[in-house]
Amino acid sequence: MKRVFTRCLLMLLVATGTAQVRRAAAPHSGKTPASCVRVQDNSFHSAALNREMKYRILLPCGYQTGGGRFPVLYLLHGLYGDYLNWDTRTNLERYAQSYELIVVTPDADDSWYTNSATDPKDKFEDYIAEDLVAEIDGKFRTLRSRHARAIAGLSMGGYGALKIALRYPDDFAFAGSLSGALNAPQDLGDKRPEFRDQLLKVFGPPGSEVRAGNNLFSSLQIASVKHLPYFYLACGSADDFLPVNRDFTAQLTSRGAAYEYHETTGGHAWDYWDRAARDLLRAAAEVISGQRRGVSE
Repeated sequence: MKRVFTRCLLMLLVATGTAQVRRAAAPHSGKTPASCVRVQDNSFHSAALNREMKYRILLPCGYQTGGGRFPVLYLLHGLYGDYLNWDTRTNLERYAQSYELIVVTPDADDSWYTNSATDPKDKFEDYIAEDLVAEIDGKFRTLRSRHARAIAGLSMGGYGALKIALRYPDDFAFAGSLSGALNAPQDLGDKRPEFRDQLLKVFGPPGSEVRAGNNLFSSLQIASVKHLPYFYLACGSADDFLPVNRDFTAQLTSRGAAYEYHETTGGHAWDYWDRAARDLLRAAAEVISGQRRGVSE
């Protein structure tokens, strides 16, 4: 059974200056379904990290045939993952061919997309929010506007996407999370001891300023509602992160934010994320183009 919660603010998001995300033309006869999507693996020097970082980029079908500019979706990987996961473990290319949308999947180690409390060299939030966005806008024909930019991720990446969107409200119109580990700076280390050492490295000890500053619930509570992105949350009914996703959804409701929440059968696994990725891409494309301000399913 699917549970969907949706709330929308009339003044929020893409009321002006929206970017158009057109349905891509169907592939020519005889080609494989994803053949019109061009896939590139690139690297660049991140100033925040002072090292080379890799990313994969999926350029939409229309990118090769015209000279226009395109909106961008940044997709963040989970803990113990890498920049290839989204494309190699889901049908991302097949889903992406339906939209004139650039998709970027960056590498971020096990960083929790956070500027580390213990290692000054590991400024992973700055790397994603500043360096990577500048890299993509500088090398590709992007629409360089908040209204044409989305960020999303799974598990650790879901936490990172929501956090970065909250901390950079002028840069992203859409923030999506699949199975988000939304309590990472709070009590996740107690609930999942296998993550504790890495969480301590990233966020410092309990009570640290870095933990407080990266708490999603606190960030949402003090955020200006009119500057919030459109939130998209989805979680499997058998996922250990289900309670914290419900809690964050409840806070979105209390703050009057625009969001939708999907709860369907599945666990913390790639078969669920593959199914959920298709709906995530559709939602991001529709929010960017101004077609979605609330749904009922």
